[in-house]
Amino acid sequence: MNERNESAELAERYVAAWNEPDATARRTAIAGLWVPEGEHYVRTLQAKGYEALHRRVTGSHEKNVRDAGFRFVCAGDAQFLHDAAMFHWHMVPAAGGPVAALGLQFLVLAGDGRIAVDYQFILPTPSV
Repeated sequence: MNERNESAELAERYVAAWNEPDATARRTAIAGLWVPEGEHYVRTLQAKGYEALHRRVTGSHEKNVRDAGFRFVCAGDAQFLHDAAMFHWHMVPAAGGPVAALGLQFLVLAGDGRIAVDYQFILPTPSV
C-alpha cells in the first residue's frame, strides 16, 4: 500500500470511530487508532488514555450523530509527513444537505503508526 492509501485509510478509520453507533466497536476502534496514553485536544477539551478518549468520542457521537442526525466524512486530502498526519473532515446531515461543520485533524503518530497526540481544529463553516 502506498503512503497516499495509508493516510486515506487512517483518516477513514478515524472518522468511522466517531460515527460508530456500537460502544464495544467504538472501544475497539479507539484502541486500534490511539496508543494507550494517547491524547486528544479540541478547543478547551482534552482527553488522555482510552477511557477519556472513549468518553470524548462517545459524547460527540451522541450529540452530533445519534441525536442531531449528522455523520462525519473525510474530505479526501489525508497526508503523511514524517511522523504526522493531517486531514480535513466535514460534518454533514446523514439524510443529505450542506456541510454543518468543518474540521482539521493534525495527528502525531507513535512508532507503531497509532495516534500519540491528536489536535482537532474546528474551522469556520462557509455560508452557502
